[in-house]
Amino acid sequence: MRPYTLIPLLPGLAAWLAAESLTPPYPPSPVIRGVSFDWKTHHRAAPGSDNWQLTWAADGSLYGAWGDGGGFGGSNSDGRVSLGVARIEGNWDHYRAVNVWGGRNGLRPATVDGKSWGMISVRGVLYMWVVPGSPLKRLQSEARLYRSTDQALSWQPAAWAFTRGDALAVPTICQFGRDYAGARDRYVYHYFIHPRDETSDSIQVPGAVYLARSPSSRLMDRRAYEFFSGLNGGRPLWTSAVSRKQPVFEDRANGVGWVLSVAWHAGVRRYILMTDHKRSNRGNLGIFDAPEPWGPWTTALYLDEAQGTNFAANREEPDNTFFWNMPTKWQGPGPRDFTLVFTGSGRGQNYDSFNLLRGRFH
Repeated sequence: MRPYTLIPLLPGLAAWLAAESLTPPYPPSPVIRGVSFDWKTHHRAAPGSDNWQLTWAADGSLYGAWGDGGGFGGSNSDGRVSLGVARIEGNWDHYRAVNVWGGRNGLRPATVDGKSWGMISVRGVLYMWVVPGSPLKRLQSEARLYRSTDQALSWQPAAWAFTRGDALAVPTICQFGRDYAGARDRYVYHYFIHPRDETSDSIQVPGAVYLARSPSSRLMDRRAYEFFSGLNGGRPLWTSAVSRKQPVFEDRANGVGWVLSVAWHAGVRRYILMTDHKRSNRGNLGIFDAPEPWGPWTTALYLDEAQGTNFAANREEPDNTFFWNMPTKWQGPGPRDFTLVFTGSGRGQNYDSFNLLRGRFH
């Protein structure tokens, strides 16, 4: 059995609640008593390319978008595109990666400038949220859905987009099983950050996340989208009026990172939300869990650089990590195991890259 580094168990988390700077926005998880990582499994690839939110597609592969680099086999300059899409075949410890859309030796050239942290496969079709490129002011200006019916070789945009006036920025999509197998219902769930600060790489304070849903058969139809607008007796309320939306997740004191991810973990039977807080790109990882896509949320892990507990502190991987996500294909073999994919590297060198690391919920 590989060694795991536990950070932290519940008693440690409870002790942190007394420190104002470390107060999480939600109480400790009743299901996840701690989170550990096996740093001997750490693997880095695709230097110069960041983001890497992965979805499990119908063909059994993972597909994911990267930004500002050449993808697998490329570099920050070799094959560089603003937005590319790769296919990853195999398991976490023995995979083969192919640049499909853009990047070095890509099968097709990329044709869109922007960034993406949200992709999903439903009924054999890939969908990807695209936001304009950096800086953050542009990222927050719109979110437009793209569709691919040929396994990421080409992409067609929706005729509409969520814009700054909708206060829905930098979306991600909740991940389930292969080609959206195991989803809780017929809807696809989309999470959006409330845009506040346009400063580059900034945490959005007060932090708020909104939830929208759309039927899995109508993702490209703007009229099919509904927005979470609160609870009634514990049951979610939905509205077609974007102006009536209510936050589904908040960190008012320490904020929400400008990117986040959400995935269903079948072993612990919880929705896992990951983002950062206080300062971006510093490894201030927060992991939260809930029984439903809308909550109620509890805290599994809440790290802070000021206390030396930030992700990868004192490891080969530096403290400038960001955007963590959990590919559902690479969960297991144990019921509480998972694989973490994240961005960051090198103590200022090769800052953007594809990184994976094995972990476990306790």
